[in-house]
Amino acid sequence: MKRLLLGTTAFLALAAPVFAADMSPRPYTKAPAYTPSQVIYNWTGFYIGGHLGGAFATDNTFQSSDARFLGGVQGGFDYQFAPNWVMGVEGQYSWLPTNNNGVLFPGGTLVTANNDQLGSATARLGYTWGPALLYAKGGYAWRNDNLGVSVGGAPVGFTTDGNHQNGYTVGAGLEYMFAPNWSAKAEYQYYNFGKTTFTSGPADIAGARAREDDHTVKFGVNYRFGWGGPPGSRY
Repeated sequence: MKRLLLGTTAFLALAAPVFAADMSPRPYTKAPAYTPSQVIYNWTGFYIGGHLGGAFATDNTFQSSDARFLGGVQGGFDYQFAPNWVMGVEGQYSWLPTNNNGVLFPGGTLVTANNDQLGSATARLGYTWGPALLYAKGGYAWRNDNLGVSVGGAPVGFTTDGNHQNGYTVGAGLEYMFAPNWSAKAEYQYYNFGKTTFTSGPADIAGARAREDDHTVKFGVNYRFGWGGPPGSRY
């Protein structure tokens, strides 16, 4: 028995190096590389930003239909759910240059509408895929209504059926996260303040009626504070 054990031990000692040489080394495996598709974009949170663009009135209005530059600020809150839908609220304020061109009536009466401020408080709903968000919005609109009437350069008295400072707005846009906490947007927004009718004034404008609206195109940038981590930073 001792001879058998000694023989077996000797055999194993001699065979171990041979078996070890026949075993291939464990291959090196690299960790999976990070890819952009692993980013989880989070639209939930507060944001503030600014915008630039242009405003265009329709032909059937008391203000000039010439395009006007605008600039302003916006801020709001978004909530992402279900999981690719985003709903939120937004306040927006825009400044425009004054416009004294107006509309000249056949009797020589000039009507001007120097509306140089636009504001809105809206709700919005959008669909997101990754860094992009396509949305629609709508709600309350406000403007400063500086309607004026003059004949031969001299102001004259008049009355209308209301000041038409309050109305509604609807719009749509595309927003894109180009960096953590930063997004850029392009947006169309329509403002409607009803129709204004002159109830008294010079004869050539008495009873005249026009639509009070604006079409705007805006390009803006938002800083997004995020909620539960900066947008686009988790993967």
